[in-house]
Amino acid sequence: MRKWWAKLTGLVIMVSLLLPEMVLAAGPKASPLVIVADTRKFTGWEAWWTNLYNESHFYFALLTIIIIPVVGLIFGLIADVVMNWIGIDLKHRDLAEH
Repeated sequence: MRKWWAKLTGLVIMVSLLLPEMVLAAGPKASPLVIVADTRKFTGWEAWWTNLYNESHFYFALLTIIIIPVVGLIFGLIADVVMNWIGIDLKHRDLAEH
């Protein structure tokens, strides 16, 4: 337990020393950095997606976290159907290691 607390304390000290509060090269009057996406050339769902990114990074991240596994599941099912259609059967295979 003592070793864990020593590592945690060292990590906190290292982070506090290495992370600046603002961009130091810009000087004391610098404003915080604002990250936005350019939406001028997008229409439809692309414009909606970039506007969501500009309005709320939290909702953008939440939706991205939900969409990625769903798309992976859909692609996996499609790949399974295609492989079954071309004759590759992964459900009843014999292992060559025996």
